[in-house]
Amino acid sequence: MKINWRGKRVLILGGARQGQASARYLARHGACVTLNDQRPPEEMRAAQAALADLPIIWVLGGHPLELLDEAEVLSLSGGVPLSHLIVTEALKRGIPLTNDTQLFLENVPCPAIGITGSAGKTTTTTLVGRMASKEKDEIRRMKAEERADSSVILHPSAFVGGNIGDPLLNHVDDMQPADIAILEISSFQLEQMTTSPNIAALLNITPNHLDRHGTMAAYTAAKARILEFQTAQDIAILGRDDPGAWDLRSKVRGQLYSFGFSPMPAGGQGTFVREGVIYLHMQDRQTALLAESTVQLRGDHNRLNILAACAIACTAGLSVEAIQAGIQDFHGVAHRLELVREWQGARWYNDSIATAPERSLAAIRAFDEPIVLLLGGRDKNLPWEELAALVHARVDHVVLFGEAADKINAALEAAGPGQPPYCGGGRPFTLARCAGLEEAVQAAAGVAEPGDVVLLSPGGTSFDEFRDFEERGEVFRKWVSELS
Repeated sequence: MKINWRGKRVLILGGARQGQASARYLARHGACVTLNDQRPPEEMRAAQAALADLPIIWVLGGHPLELLDEAEVLSLSGGVPLSHLIVTEALKRGIPLTNDTQLFLENVPCPAIGITGSAGKTTTTTLVGRMASKEKDEIRRMKAEERADSSVILHPSAFVGGNIGDPLLNHVDDMQPADIAILEISSFQLEQMTTSPNIAALLNITPNHLDRHGTMAAYTAAKARILEFQTAQDIAILGRDDPGAWDLRSKVRGQLYSFGFSPMPAGGQGTFVREGVIYLHMQDRQTALLAESTVQLRGDHNRLNILAACAIACTAGLSVEAIQAGIQDFHGVAHRLELVREWQGARWYNDSIATAPERSLAAIRAFDEPIVLLLGGRDKNLPWEELAALVHARVDHVVLFGEAADKINAALEAAGPGQPPYCGGGRPFTLARCAGLEEAVQAAAGVAEPGDVVLLSPGGTSFDEFRDFEERGEVFRKWVSELS
C-alpha cells in the first residue's frame, strides 16, 4: 500500500547504504527525516556528503531514546536487530516499522522478484538478472527485424539489487510498468516486512545467522515472511530438495513452483534434470531449457542455483533463448568459488562468501582434488560437527585462523581421534593454527602441492579482521597474487 510521506516524521536507524537509500527516498517524497547512527561524525562524512542536498537531520554517536518522541515511523537498516533498545521501545509505543525493501515493494510499479535463502541467493539473483538483460537484448533485436509480436512479454529495463549492490529503492521512481525488478532479500530485512514480492523464491533454509535470530525457528520464521503476504495471483518458488524450504509449501498462497534434483511431485510445476538436460514442467508440458554440460559453475549447489534461476525466469515470462544466453559463459560471482590463480601447480579459490559451515560443506563437495582448506573468522553460534566430519573424509590440510579457530579445532578433535601433526580417524590431515588470514595464506602455500586445490571457505564471518566478506576476499586475492 502506497503511503503519502509528505510531512511524516521518520526516524532511520543506520546510515549505511540501506539507511541512505531510505533517507534519500523519504526526504525526496516530503518526509521529515532524522538519520541516526552510532558511529561518530568523522566516520560518517562520506554518507553526509552523499545526502548533502536533502533536508535530513543527523544524530550521530549513539542512539538516544528521546528520538522516538517525535517519530511516527521507524525505518531500520539490515544490521539493526529487532532486539535493539530503540526498536523494542518503538514497538511498545505502537510506532510502525519499515525498511528500504518494504518501501521499495510498496512503491514499485513493475513486477518484482524477491530471492532469499541461506545460500545461493546472490548467484541466483545475478543469473536471473543476466537472463532478463539478455531478454531485453533479444527483444530489441526482434524489434529491429520487426519480428516481435503481442505475445512477447516486454521487459525494457531489468533492475537488479537489494541486499546485493545498490538498494533498488534508489531507482524506484525511474521504473516503468513494463520493467522488471530482481532483488536479493536477507532474513534481516524480511523479519520486519509486511509486503511480499510478486514472485518469491525461497531457495533453502539451513543454520545461519543464529547469533542474530537466536533459534532456527526464529530464523525460519523470518525467511517465511517472503511468502506470507502474497496473494492468489502471485507465484512462490521453493527448493524441493531442501527440507527447510519445502516444509513451507503450506504457506504458499498463489501458484507453487519448485526446483531440484528429486522427481517432480505429481501435478507439480517447476524445473528438474533428466539425462543431463534441465527441463521446465509447466501446465502439463515439458520444455527442454539447456544441457547441463553448458554450465560453467562447479558444485551441486551451483547446479541447484541454475535450476532455481531457470524456474524463476520461466515464471517471469523470460524466453528459453534468454535463459540460455544468461547462463552461457557465466563463471560465477566474485568471492564465490572464484578461481584466483594457479601457483606452483595448485589452484587457489576464493570462497569468502562462506560465512557459515553449511556453505563450506558445499564448497568442499564441489572438488574431487586434494584440498588445503582455510577455515576461520568469527563464529555465528552455528554447529561445526557436520563440517568437521567432512573434513575428516575429504581434506588433506587444514589451516585455522581468526576468533573461531578454537571452536573449529574442538569440533575437529571431537569428530575423531588423532595425534599431532595429524588429526582424525579415517583419514589423516595436517593442522596449522594462525592468528590471521595473511599468516594462513603463507601456511597454506607451505603445504600445497601440484594438483591441490587451496580453498578459502572460512565458515565464519569476517568481522574479527575485516569490514565484510568482500574485503576479506579482496585481500585474499591480493596476498595469493603476491605469492612468489
